[in-house]
Amino acid sequence: MNSQGNHHLAGRYQRIHQQLEELFIKNDDPVARMATICALLHHKMPAFFWTGFYRLEAGRLCVGPYQGPLACAVLEGPEGVCWAAVNAKKTIIVPDVHAFTGHVACDARSQSEIVVPLRDSAGTIVAVLDVDADDRDVFSETDQAGLEAIASLVYGT
Repeated sequence: MNSQGNHHLAGRYQRIHQQLEELFIKNDDPVARMATICALLHHKMPAFFWTGFYRLEAGRLCVGPYQGPLACAVLEGPEGVCWAAVNAKKTIIVPDVHAFTGHVACDARSQSEIVVPLRDSAGTIVAVLDVDADDRDVFSETDQAGLEAIASLVYGT
């Protein structure tokens, strides 16, 4: 994507972030915030094929609020992009999921993916924001910055 496209994308993320901040003034429930984030991102970002959260529960990643086709209910680990992000404690961008060793294919139409770890107010990873696209090489550092800022709104970190 060229710099003009990145600037446009960054502006879109900024507007979504601002809208979410306004919505969250009277809503501090993390699951409700996750659901709102998924709905807004999924409908405002045309390239997003699947948009959702996986919550870290008892050593497994369990599906949380999401938008898109049916998801894997539980990701046992240790394989998959979501677990790679948890274990690395950082955002993972995968331009081609078929080239990612151990990719977990919940839907064969998924071609690229970005996973952002979600931290609670103590800084502990408690979930991930997972976004899939049905085209390859969709996600960039601009998506990373925008999604990390949006994910931080769940717990107000």
